[in-house]
Amino acid sequence: MSAGGAGRDAARWRVFVDPTRCIGSGICAGAAPTHFLLVDGLSRPLAERIAPADEVLDAAESCPMEAIIVSDVEGSRIAPEP
Repeated sequence: MSAGGAGRDAARWRVFVDPTRCIGSGICAGAAPTHFLLVDGLSRPLAERIAPADEVLDAAESCPMEAIIVSDVEGSRIAPEP
């Protein structure tokens, strides 16, 4: 991979919702409606990789079950803070 490709990846985040922890409160969909959707009572990210977005951090920090994990493409956790 070229250095330019690595630079583009470094500017992107991965979003994961743990279905075993999610209780479907909908806080994430309210905080970041362009990034999360409730499906069958559980949250799902609309995309696994996203451009950095403050509303996604807010959603992860607001999740009562800490079911939303935001990390960089190398796997370093960004939110929620440990």
